[in-house]
Formats: sequence, C-alpha cells, structure tokens
Amino acid sequence: MQIRFIDQISHLNNLEWQQLDNPHNNPFISQRFLQALEDSGAASRQSGWQPHHLIIENNQQLIGFMPLYIKSHSYGEYVFDWSWADAYQRYGLAYYPKLVSAIPYTPSQGQRLLLHPNYAKADLIPLIVDAIKTEAQRLGASSWHLLFTPQDEQQLFANQKLHARLGCQFHWFNTENWQTFDEFLSSFSSKKRKNVRQERRKVSEQGLSLERIEGTQITPAQIEHFYECYQITYLRRGRQAYLSKGFFEQLLTTMPEHLLLVEAKQEASQQPVAAALFFYDNQSLYGRYWGSKVDADSLHFEACYYQGIEYCLEKGLTHFDPGTQGEHKISRGFKPLFTRSNHWLAEAAFNSAISNFVKEEATQVEQYAKQASQHLPFKNRPN
Repeated sequence: MQIRFIDQISHLNNLEWQQLDNPHNNPFISQRFLQALEDSGAASRQSGWQPHHLIIENNQQLIGFMPLYIKSHSYGEYVFDWSWADAYQRYGLAYYPKLVSAIPYTPSQGQRLLLHPNYAKADLIPLIVDAIKTEAQRLGASSWHLLFTPQDEQQLFANQKLHARLGCQFHWFNTENWQTFDEFLSSFSSKKRKNVRQERRKVSEQGLSLERIEGTQITPAQIEHFYECYQITYLRRGRQAYLSKGFFEQLLTTMPEHLLLVEAKQEASQQPVAAALFFYDNQSLYGRYWGSKVDADSLHFEACYYQGIEYCLEKGLTHFDPGTQGEHKISRGFKPLFTRSNHWLAEAAFNSAISNFVKEEATQVEQYAKQASQHLPFKNRPN
C-alpha cells in the first residue's frame, strides 16, 4: 500500500475513481466538481489553492482519495483561523503555507475521505495522518486543517490527537415527513406562519415570478445570466467573485444531473432579474450561489430558501443545506446544526493554546445553538 500526493486531479483514472464509495453521491467531492475548480483556475497555485491531493494505492490501483491543497492564505475556507495566523506571526513564525483538506469555497459538510468499499477508514486514517504530517514538514507547512467533516470522520480524526473544532450552521430537515409546503408551514406557530406567507406574497405583488429549472433543461444563456447576478453579490461586498463563468459552464456540461437553477423574472416583460444555483444528490439539496439585479423585498428568501424547501418536498429530499451564516434562517424553519473540523499544528508551543481555544469556542458555539433553538418557528420547539 502506498500513499502519495498529486498536483492535478486529472491524473486519476476515471474508472478507478468510480469504484470509490461516495455516500449519497455528494456533488462536491466528485471528480467532476474538483476538476472544474482546477480547470477554471479557482484551485491553482495562483489562486492560493494549489492542489496537492492525497491518494492511496494498492498494487497501483486507486483505493483512496482526500482533497488536499497548499494554501498561501485563509480565504475561501469559512473556518476562520486569522487569529492563529496572527499569533504565529507575533511569535516570529510563518503560518503560510499551510495544508487544507476541504472543498474550495464550499462550506458544506460532507465526506473528505473516499475509499474503496473493501477498505475501512478506521484502519487507514492513522496512516493518512502520519503521511500528511510528514509531507507538511517536507513542504515547510505550519499546519493541516480538515474542514467540514461528517461526524463519523471527525471522531476518527480526533482520535489521532487532532484538535476538534465546532461550528454552527442552519439547515432544514424534513423530520415530520411533510409532503407539501403548506404541511410544513402548518408546523409553525400562527405568527411565524403568517410572516412566511406575507413574504411570499410580497414577491408576487412586486410583479415577480419564479421558476425552477433542472439539469439539462438549464441553457447556457441562463447560466450566463446567473453569473451576472452572482457577480453582483460579490461586487456589493467590494470584491471580485471567487469563481469564473467558465467554472459554472463546465459544471453544466459535465454534471448537469446535480444542478438546479431558480430564476426570477419580471412577469410583465419576462426578463430574468435574479437567480440562485443549487446542487443536489440522493438525499440533500445545497444552496450555494445567488445574485439579483433588482432590490426586491423578500426575493432572496423566496429564491434561496422557500423554493429550495418546495423542491425538497417535491423530490423527496430530506435535508437542505442553504449555505453558511444567516440567523435569519431560524425563523424560516432552519435548525442549528453543528459543523466540525480537525486541526494539527507543527509547532508544539501552540498546541496547548489551540487546545484551550477550541474547547472554549465549543462551549460558546453550543450555547449559541441552544439559544438559537429557542427562536425556531415551530409550535413544539425542541428542548
């Protein structure tokens, strides 16, 4: 058995990749998604996301894969370690480069280690951790960060004496087997139910209609319009978008079966004015990218949340990850969900401080999630 590192995902044999176990067919850990990131330049040395993927082979056959990047900054990760970098600098040490196992620009929890079904993660993770530590030392990297891991992987990596860090997002779950949006709303208190209906009505009263378009029905022109809207979101924040139009065009070509586009139009002219792009797999919907050319009351909530919930109910998806941040999601039925990451730092002097930091932070995150749960709109809120 051999563990080695590669600088392009295209080096992997597609047939061998298909033998790796990807639970629920998650789109972000797919070869096609990662390939589009590299082909478009979003994951490159120039962007600060230099591919350095870990692969495991047995008799020269691919049996395992973990995304890995050499980072020269901390942008696009969404597990913030700027204070750690500052502390390193004050100590006279270089924090960059560092190693990161994540999906670039994608704060979505999911598998980070894909294995052939004949192999067990518990058996291989100790070897993987040792290999990455050795590679970090060879590269002069300060640390390794494994971001947004599922709970089963998080515990296995934590067992290797990696620092475990807790975060919180807000996700929707079909816990009551709702069949329609009205059924879902019936679980809300009267006031909260009324607020949602008012928001949805406001969108139509402004002369806007929305349409959901799946996969191969999405046209290149619609992707081009979506990208114009997506850029606006970033320009309003005073920065350029992380991802290029070519990235999304490639996804439309290579993995349309994972794409859902929600498009808003002015009813009078039928001109599109806003768009949200989602991904989905066998179990979940993922809301990732959005933008609008108009300033319309409640349009963001309709396009990014309510349309997504309706789609889940229509297709039998039980989970909706609408993206990071956003306490405004709570009153719309999105529950607190703990996210997890694991961290290793090469400099022993920092390990005690980081250990204390993540423990204190976890206590704060747990308290935050508990308080957030008290504001859920359901008639019978969880304790």
